[in-house]
Amino acid sequence: MCTGNDGPCLCDSWVFCGNKQACGSKFGECWLKKQKDTLAPDRHEKGDKTMWTSGLVFGKGEGIIGMETDYGTLHIKLLPECSPHSVLYILELLSLKHCAGCELYRAETRGQSWDSHGNHIKDASFGPPFALIQGTLNAQGTAFEKLPGEFCPTVRRGSVAWVGSGPEFFISLANHVEWKKSYTVFGYVLPEDMEIAEKIAQLPTKSDVWNNIKVAVLEKPVSLLIRRMKNSEEDLNQSAK
Repeated sequence: MCTGNDGPCLCDSWVFCGNKQACGSKFGECWLKKQKDTLAPDRHEKGDKTMWTSGLVFGKGEGIIGMETDYGTLHIKLLPECSPHSVLYILELLSLKHCAGCELYRAETRGQSWDSHGNHIKDASFGPPFALIQGTLNAQGTAFEKLPGEFCPTVRRGSVAWVGSGPEFFISLANHVEWKKSYTVFGYVLPEDMEIAEKIAQLPTKSDVWNNIKVAVLEKPVSLLIRRMKNSEEDLNQSAK
């Protein structure tokens, strides 16, 4: 569906008719489609009773959202191929045009356990600190429904993942292979923006204990605004592969 280094995509969505009784002669058919706007795709009925299953495909430079902070904008490439439910929730946040209540409230550096590339240093502990920034994406005035666990890659430097079923989430500053596939990764920060995440991790914090684990909580939470980004921007096209 996509050409040359994963983009652009001639078709960017698909629908599959998987309900044998409801689909009739169309059972097993899979159709490719082109959306007018991949960040605001056409959606119809949903739920267990619908006979259609559908999904998105983001090519190079597509499916990138901005997480705006006072310290810069984190450009995040979404991963619908492994976390479709999570990506759908993010797209719903985009449609709200606000994210009041969305913020980062925890910040922990790589300490002496991971190097600047996110690799674990031999014989070092695995935290604390845990090399991450954590927050919530629960916009005020909206009802949040717990998200299912989804098949996703392991947590790497730049991974954006849910804590449990959300809406708490974190951005990893390190390669946490020790966590295996315990978290749903629904996107990743473009490499050139990781310096913004590192800057936030250096902000003043105070110590706290959550479930017998020492954590670092930001003295002043960092507000977040979720924004859509133009996929035609040359710098994003060069970075998102």
